[in-house]
Amino acid sequence: MIRINQLKMPLGHTMEELQSQAAKKAGLKPEALSQVRIRKQSIDARKKPDIFYSYVVDIELRESGGQREEKLVRRLKDRNISVHREVPYRLPKPGPGVLSHPPVIVGTGPAGLFCGLILARKGYRPLLLERGEDVDARTARVDRFWKEGELCPSSNVQFGEGGAGTFSDGKLNTLVKDASGRNHEVLRIFTEFGADPSICYVNKPHIGTDVLSCIVKAMRREIESLGGQVRFLSQVTDVTIEEGRLTSLTVNDREVIRTEAAVFAIGHSARDTFGQLWARGIPMEPKPFAVGLRIQHPQSLINRSQYGKEEVKELGPASYKLTRQTSSGRGVYSFCMCPGGYVVNASSEPGRLAVNGMSYHDRAGENANSALIVTVTPEDFASYGTGPLAGVAFQRDLEEKAYQAGNGRIPVQLYGDFKENRVSEAFGGVTPAFRGQYAFANLRRVLPEALSQSLLEAMEGFGSIIEGFDRPDAVFAGVESRTSSPVRIPRDSHMESEIKGLFPCGEGAGYAGGITSAAMDGIKAAEELISRYQPFASEERHAF
Repeated sequence: MIRINQLKMPLGHTMEELQSQAAKKAGLKPEALSQVRIRKQSIDARKKPDIFYSYVVDIELRESGGQREEKLVRRLKDRNISVHREVPYRLPKPGPGVLSHPPVIVGTGPAGLFCGLILARKGYRPLLLERGEDVDARTARVDRFWKEGELCPSSNVQFGEGGAGTFSDGKLNTLVKDASGRNHEVLRIFTEFGADPSICYVNKPHIGTDVLSCIVKAMRREIESLGGQVRFLSQVTDVTIEEGRLTSLTVNDREVIRTEAAVFAIGHSARDTFGQLWARGIPMEPKPFAVGLRIQHPQSLINRSQYGKEEVKELGPASYKLTRQTSSGRGVYSFCMCPGGYVVNASSEPGRLAVNGMSYHDRAGENANSALIVTVTPEDFASYGTGPLAGVAFQRDLEEKAYQAGNGRIPVQLYGDFKENRVSEAFGGVTPAFRGQYAFANLRRVLPEALSQSLLEAMEGFGSIIEGFDRPDAVFAGVESRTSSPVRIPRDSHMESEIKGLFPCGEGAGYAGGITSAAMDGIKAAEELISRYQPFASEERHAF
């Protein structure tokens, strides 16, 4: 096929117009094309308010043939037109090993679900263990928590079917370089289970928490239909290691499950599990991460900056990405930006409070929000201990201060009052959008002063990029402490820990940062198990 890059089209165009323009670009008549496939769609707003779509498309000729395509490309002499050879994603062939027990996957976030789905489709009958509830029960419990403040430590915004990403914007973009095809495979699988097909080509794909909830449930049902099991309220509370090899897992402190292959896709908030693994001698190390605050602005302000007007129906609400290097050398950047979204209470431990951002599929909320976070390194939390869990202790300290500042509610403060180090008394022109109860507080008492100063310096710079970003009545909320895992569980080139049979995977293990990269890592773990073992041979339903 022939690939055309930088194909510009006006807003509101039809698919027929896109096909006609692609043919024209290739010097052909539209009827000469048998198919036009969109590979990428991005927005060109460099000359706003004149905005265009920029496409990468693949075209197939009715009279196709490698030599004809190459001859056409040579004749056109256009660097944006080339011959493209599609390389489909392929799983490895099963290896020679024989499993005595089905492979176990700990966690049903994106990494665990995609690992489980791939293994189930290849006949491995995986057992997935999830400490939280199924997505329906979990959603009802989270709604009650936001309304009444009663936290369930085992099932909440962080834990349960779908992982932390279930209560987020459902963003699917990733910076991971991927020559294997896993990235596109993740997106393709999402569309199998109900996501809009456009996620496979739009520049910044997202699903939305409402749609994502349905997708993860459908994925679980297919795993079960293929002989796998998904067990909820089943927390791994201990592991048994014999002669450097994992031999069994203990669930809920009482049930022992024997296994020779366990994928630990536990998520970035499984702090108790980190402690249990470290206590059993599983190698672990601290890693840098970032913490900060959520900020809310009117979505119309962001649209005006990005599009040149307050609303462009064809494009939906605008997003942004901001970065700043401060004079102290710290990086400050926006993270998990949610157009038309909400700031949510994302706590998972009693007496501690964390926030996150969330959007529904339509992104129809009045506000835009994102985390503004500051990088921290192991040196920043050295006073909390010398072991790999010092970062966990640092996060917990911030969350305890946030909980105390808001008396159990989300602590909020206007940016102008944050600058002046005083508690806010009323909102200004920004009416905040929260899921969960909130209270005015002084967030300067939550963050270390060095991080607060970094935020203040960065905000001035961000205001010069997006006019009004540093408006005094922008609403801060805290604390954003769960941006990524504070630890890394080392693994070798075959994804295996020093403890044989244990495969650290996804965000919790320190190898991903978001839904897509976590899902890709889950697929990678499945590939490794497939390449080692034959499908699980037992015809019986798993009994443990």
